[in-house]
Amino acid sequence: MTGSPVRWHDAAGQWYRSYGNELWEFDENGLMQKRFASINDLAIDENDRKL
Repeated sequence: MTGSPVRWHDAAGQWYRSYGNELWEFDENGLMQKRFASINDLAIDENDRKL
């Protein structure tokens, strides 16, 4: 499963974009039983922000 990047900032106000790949496995009740993820956090410079 892949999705849109997630944007977030730390306490100092530095913004980041997190992106990667995930594989989810669910049990017979629909509950997630395994999650494999490879996530990268990329700092976003102020001049690269759109909003």
